[in-house]
Amino acid sequence: MELTASGTALIVIDMQNSFCSEDGGCQKAGLPVEHLALAIEPCERLITTARDSKVPVIYTRYVLRSDYSDGGVIIHDLSPHLKEVGALIEDTWDIEVVTELKPAAGDLVIDKNRPSAFYAPEFEATLAKLGVKNLVVCGVTTNCCVESTVRDASQRDYKTFVVADAVAEFEEDRHRIALQSMDRLFADVVTIADVTAAWRG
Repeated sequence: MELTASGTALIVIDMQNSFCSEDGGCQKAGLPVEHLALAIEPCERLITTARDSKVPVIYTRYVLRSDYSDGGVIIHDLSPHLKEVGALIEDTWDIEVVTELKPAAGDLVIDKNRPSAFYAPEFEATLAKLGVKNLVVCGVTTNCCVESTVRDASQRDYKTFVVADAVAEFEEDRHRIALQSMDRLFADVVTIADVTAAWRG
């Protein structure tokens, strides 16, 4: 697939305090957020390049109601430790995008309560409004919200590119296998250098 700026959006998946910051929900739940924080600087470079290249930047955030009534099986059965520490609750510092990647005027922020960005109806509606058919994806986590979004994008026939050096996972093995899986059928796995070269000509 050809990587171009035209008809493309940069999708920044869940680069939130909960996942990437000390004292965030995931750290309180005992997860190694320092592994996910490694994606902050690479995402910052991609966002800067996108803005310079007039490529729309769309952030997603994983956000849940204060009573977790919209958490579903993931929160109540598979990851109850997140609920126990009060992670990802709406209108809290925990769900905000990390300071280094603060959205600028003109950027878009879409909240969701499941791993895939496509679970939020306004996500695909926004892509259609912008005339976007190509997605460049960065953020966290490689194996969960990134891969879920990428698989859904592929099945809707978006040409999708995953930036390998701008995504991160709690465990290296899961990161590596997720990239291999996405590269097999659902996306082209690329680098920041590839994206920069394509967008800046």
